[in-house]
Amino acid sequence: MAGKFSRSWELMKASAAVLRSDKSLLMFPLASGLCCLLVAASFLIPMILAFAGAEGAGEVHGRALSMGGYVVLFLFYLVQYFVIIFFNTALAGAALMRLRGEPTSFAAGFAIARARIVNIFGYALIAATVGLVLRALQERLGLIGRLVAGFLGLAWTVATFLVVPVLASQDVGPTDAIRHSVDLLKRTWGENIIGNAGLGVVFGLLMFLAILVSAGIIVGAVAMQSVAAIIVAVVIVAVGITLLGLIQASLQGIYAAALYRYAEEGQVGYGFDQAMLEQAFKPKK
Repeated sequence: MAGKFSRSWELMKASAAVLRSDKSLLMFPLASGLCCLLVAASFLIPMILAFAGAEGAGEVHGRALSMGGYVVLFLFYLVQYFVIIFFNTALAGAALMRLRGEPTSFAAGFAIARARIVNIFGYALIAATVGLVLRALQERLGLIGRLVAGFLGLAWTVATFLVVPVLASQDVGPTDAIRHSVDLLKRTWGENIIGNAGLGVVFGLLMFLAILVSAGIIVGAVAMQSVAAIIVAVVIVAVGITLLGLIQASLQGIYAAALYRYAEEGQVGYGFDQAMLEQAFKPKK
């Protein structure tokens, strides 16, 4: 187990080296985040206005809203998943290009995702359905439903971790991409689980420290009793936390691309050590 943690840490460091060599990879999670905010606003604002109007007219009915809510929730999941998967596919495509030593750009990654748009939409449809089913389990079965949904959600996340690089590199449908991801999972189980857990722990600690530092900055600005200082402090905090999130998302995309490339092709790329990857993966029997 210690060896797996060590290899996963080395894989994360190699992913960071790829990101340092091509900072344009940060643009994909940034574009994804901005588009997701727009999607959320386009759904939430009309829903809030409609609910306020219905409440004012005394037309709120729990059962009707529940059914309508599930429809709206599914559509929201579908659009959000499509946006996220689209830009993650673009990131994975650009990362794979970088690992092969090819020149990359935001436009090149975007073009890869655009060429797979039908397959991406199909996978988003499946992911939205899974998300809605898990949400229904949580709401209808209480504590047991939350436990079951949490376990199934974790299993789904692990099993589909390599779907995005599969979509980025192969012209296959969503169900075939899921099956292929599951097959690759058998070869990347340790690095898949531990590497993602390691990324989560590292960035969880960094986010905790960032929140503490941010609180200190804002409190200091408030103590100065200066509106300008408060505005500057809020901007610094927002930029810092956003940048931290972008780095995490980019590293996860690069990490997935590296795992996929070696598991699928048996090749390494920029910043990754051949011996390290050979120890990490074993041929499927």
